Amino acid sequence: MAMTVRLPEELDAQLEAIARARHISKHAVIIEAAARFANSETKTDRVLSIGDSITERYAETLKRLEDA
Repeated sequence: MAMTVRLPEELDAQLEAIARARHISKHAVIIEAAARFANSETKTDRVLSIGDSITERYAETLKRLEDA
């Protein structure tokens, strides 16, 4: 899907420098960054979900430890 992205000048310059250093297009840099962000957010959501499950499952035990 096509999309126009307006970047602040400083960020655009940083991405351009990264692209030049890696000998790839700025488009490729942005795609990689977006993929890393999406993967990171997905992992964060999973970890938070697991944490919630543990909290619910062991609520009584955690309460007893809190009071100890």
